[in-house]
Amino acid sequence: MSAQPAASETVPDPRRWRALAVIAVAQLMIVLDITIVNIALPSAQQDLGISNGDRQWVITAYTLAFGGLLLLGGRLGDLFGRKRTFMIGLIGFALASALGGFAVTGGMLFFSRALQGAFGALLAPSALGLLSTTFSDPRERATAFGIFGAIAGGGSAIGFIAGGLLTQYLDWRWCLFVNVPIALVTAIGAYLLLTRDHIGKGRRIPLDLPGVGFGCGGLLAIVYGTSEAESRGWSDWLVLFFLALGAALLVAFVAVEKRSSHPLLPLHIVRDRNRGGAALSVGLAVVGLFGLFLFLTYYLQVVKGFSPVLTGVAFLPMTAAIIFSSTGVAARLMNRVPARALIVPGLLLGAGGMAWLTQMKVSSPYAAMVLPAEILLGLGMGLVFMPSMSLATLGVAPRETGAAAATINSAQQVGGSIGTALLNTIAASATTAYLVGKDVSSKLVRDTAAVHGYSIAAVVALGVFLAAAVVAFTMVNHRPQDEAAVGEGAGADELRAAVSPPS
Repeated sequence: MSAQPAASETVPDPRRWRALAVIAVAQLMIVLDITIVNIALPSAQQDLGISNGDRQWVITAYTLAFGGLLLLGGRLGDLFGRKRTFMIGLIGFALASALGGFAVTGGMLFFSRALQGAFGALLAPSALGLLSTTFSDPRERATAFGIFGAIAGGGSAIGFIAGGLLTQYLDWRWCLFVNVPIALVTAIGAYLLLTRDHIGKGRRIPLDLPGVGFGCGGLLAIVYGTSEAESRGWSDWLVLFFLALGAALLVAFVAVEKRSSHPLLPLHIVRDRNRGGAALSVGLAVVGLFGLFLFLTYYLQVVKGFSPVLTGVAFLPMTAAIIFSSTGVAARLMNRVPARALIVPGLLLGAGGMAWLTQMKVSSPYAAMVLPAEILLGLGMGLVFMPSMSLATLGVAPRETGAAAATINSAQQVGGSIGTALLNTIAASATTAYLVGKDVSSKLVRDTAAVHGYSIAAVVALGVFLAAAVVAFTMVNHRPQDEAAVGEGAGADELRAAVSPPS
């Protein structure tokens, strides 16, 4: 007679893992879209006659809508059901991508990118929330979040390759069209595989409209201010105005949320030291990581003469390192060691990669300079993203999972916006200062100045990674045995029902 599984054991459900594939593909599409359009931008600008002053809106329109609406998107999933918002996000993203692919003017492309960002803000927190409520068993959760973390950290590099291939061999429009079949097939998979979690009108709490205004408005102002800082400089009055406005709106947002009976973001979510520490750590890590993508792309293409496709291939080792670190190391150790024993070493490895890049020269070979730095950063980011994503929603009742997911997504988005603008500004300023009194007609002098700027930016990114390591060491104190306590307090029945195998 065969032994029956113990009551505490979780019987593996293949449908859960098929659902993971659906969620992972949606997340990959979002991450890819952030970088794939960057490669297509020069061709789109020429084709549509977009001015140099306006071309930034191809990127900024997306980041504004995405970053500004994440809190709202996460909460809508809590109020109306994450399966529903996930599918609406996918279909809307497909339609917006098709509109952008058919764009005949710059304004039409800008509008489509804003729509992509809005539907992405609905899709991203729904994906993370669905992942959290689908996997409750610690071992399965570690594996699922390992895969999710690998995609979150490494998908951008794949976007460079896809963008280069599509732009070089087809047309820039295919960088947008490619989303359409992916999103529609994923929506069909979501309909068939994800558990229905629709919330009826009688059980639905009202939407916190004042919170939406202050919270989304504050994030919108900060993302816009940092995006403008890249071209205007951090001392420009417009940049300072929007950064100050964003900070003021977020202060008002906290005051409103304290008094609200149905807050957009329940403040106990961010007051938890593990969730808050994870969000801050990821936000700071992304500051350095997105800055790295920016100046390494220019270094490889402008200084070293790599093609767009070859530049994308050059980022593959980082992607491979993230996947290995996230799924092969972090996922295996998450249930054995404290979370900060993964996050802090990961951030220190990232700092080591940045320290390596501070020695960058014009003549530095890829294999001896860029490759080791990418591997260090990739190994580090895998150790950071996986446990941080898991901690962001761990122990949160399903009715608040979307808000918790939106918090760490917002940290990533704001961190990426600040990192791109900050490190690009620092690199540009250092480059300009280096060129004073030198022969700017010489390509070698210009390249040397540019690389000098990149190395200075790497020094700043190194400091950011070290600061993130201090934050993680100070705030994150989650231990594997804490997993057993999840769901034992308020909302336990709701949590257990949400993570039960779908029928």
